[in-house]
Formats: sequence, structure tokens, C-alpha cells
Amino acid sequence: MSNLERDPVELLCPPDEMTGPGVDVHEYREVPLGGPRAMPVRRTLPQRGRTTIGAWCFADHYGPDEVAETGGMIVPPHPHTGLQTVSWLFEGEIEHRDSTGSHELVRPGGVNLMTAGRGISHSEVSTPGTTRLHGVQLWVALPDESRSVAPFFEHADTTPFRLGDATVRVFVGELTGDGEPTDAAAASVTVFSPLLGAQVDLPAGGTVELELDPSFEHGILVDAGPAFLEVPGAEAPVEVPWAHLAHLERGHERVRLRADADPVRVVLLGGVPFGEELVMWWNFIGRSHDEIVEFRRRWQSDVIARNDADGPFGTVAGYDGDPLPAPELPTVRLKPRR
Repeated sequence: MSNLERDPVELLCPPDEMTGPGVDVHEYREVPLGGPRAMPVRRTLPQRGRTTIGAWCFADHYGPDEVAETGGMIVPPHPHTGLQTVSWLFEGEIEHRDSTGSHELVRPGGVNLMTAGRGISHSEVSTPGTTRLHGVQLWVALPDESRSVAPFFEHADTTPFRLGDATVRVFVGELTGDGEPTDAAAASVTVFSPLLGAQVDLPAGGTVELELDPSFEHGILVDAGPAFLEVPGAEAPVEVPWAHLAHLERGHERVRLRADADPVRVVLLGGVPFGEELVMWWNFIGRSHDEIVEFRRRWQSDVIARNDADGPFGTVAGYDGDPLPAPELPTVRLKPRR
């Protein structure tokens, strides 16, 4: 999914106060995704002061939206550099096309992971039979030694498994249950740094204890809730409202997730803290202002001006429409964020 903001200067959500030992809870910022009726998304990464959770650097949460009201998802071909996109749906169906020639549908329970590397372009359109759209779009920052790899695309189906009262699907990395990973708890997609991504569903009144890698920091994005987190050393459970993101610092070996009167669904993200500085603007990730300027110039020259269909971003076959022009750059230099 593209960042369709027409003024994508770093407009970040303010951080909230710490709510427990090593836990803070962040609000979201609502962003119109574009189109004639502007499908809204709720952005919880990046935050001011919280650019990444592990290498996870972007999180948009949307729906459930009635396609008849929002017009659905229509994202024309657009570029990416230096990152991976991870598409995960709860409801609906989206058609993906990219400049490597990939053509795939993403449905609930399946993960689409696209590695942009040195440059890729893609489109995402909800299918005609989709009446409701509901899911998350996530980005992963590639470490410096991997950010210029050749672009590629992967699709994988996931298998649900029981853990306590919860139903869990792992779509990136692996999650341990009772101390050992299981086949169902490991996802078969390529990542370039240690990462975890999983969906956890709890019935009303249910609980689950999740074993965490203490070398990871973690994020818990609430899709249905509120969710209550019990962490060692906290005097009381930490309440995480709907559409908010809880951040757990490194060192946590476990967290107990509890549902109250309503069922809970969360997206659990984790990874080793990402120590590199990033410049994130529009759909590009680089390391300097000048790199971003050059990425934009190539996209505008090679694709929008149609000067070089074989340029670094290629073309998206099968999409009936024009690619998405890049916004104007801000008048000030973009600053790296760690």
C-alpha cells in the first residue's frame, strides 16, 4: 500500500506517557488513503520519538470499511525503495501486481511480502467481490547491507494454532508456545533482520500468556478490544484501547494478554531494535535527504515521464491506469531518525 498523503512531511503522532514498567501506549493519527471518497487509515508508526519497533517502521490499520461507502482500495502503481511491505487482511480481498511480474491475491490468513530493495513499483486494488475491507499494512526497514537487493515478492498461507485461550497466526518469524516453536508458529517468508509478526485472537474473558524474546522490543496493535496487558513488575494491567499501539521495551520474557467483556484481536510485532538512522519520505526509505531526492527524480523521470520503462522501478503490467506521481519535496532538508 502506498502512503497517499499529498504532503508527506513527517507528521507524527505525539508519544503518550509511560503506563507501566517498560510499556507505553500510543494513539493513532487518521490519514485519508485517497480516492474519490478517501478511505481512512489509522497510522500508529512512525510516532514522534518512536520511529521503529524492531525493523517495523510503518503501520496502517484500516476497517472494517464498507466498500460501497469508501470506494474500496484503489492504489495505482507507485514506487518503494529500501523496505519490505507486509499485507495482512482480516476481511476482504486485494489484488497485488508489481514490476517483477508478480500477480497475487491477498486474503485473510495469507501474507503478501514484497521486498523493494533497490527499487520496485506495485499496485493494490480491492477485488470486485469485496464488500468489506479490514486489515493492516506494514513496512519493514531493510538494514544497510540488504537495502539494495534485487526486488522480489513472496506469498505464504498461515496455519492457525491454539495457545491458551487464543487462536494465533504467525505471518513473519516465529512465536514460541510452551517454550518451543511449532511448525504452525513459524512463517516461511524472507526477512533480513530478526522479526516477529502475528495475529492473536481471544474470546471475551479469555487469557493467553505469550513467551517473548527478551532481545526483542515488541508492539501490540489492538484491532478489537480493549486489550489488557499484564507484565511483570506492573502494579495493574495496562489497558490498550482500540486502534492504539502498546510498545514493550527489550527485556520482557512474557506478557499476559487478557480480554474483558469483549473479544480481543491484536497484531503482535517484534524485533531486535533497529540501530540505523533512516530517512522516510512518501514511499521511499533512504539514509539521507539527497538519496530521497534522487529516488524521486528517477521515479518521475523513468516512470511518470515514461522516459525509461526499463528503469529501476520497472512497470506494472495489467493495471489499467496511470502510475501515481510523487508529491513535491518539502522546502527543508529531510532529517534522519533513529
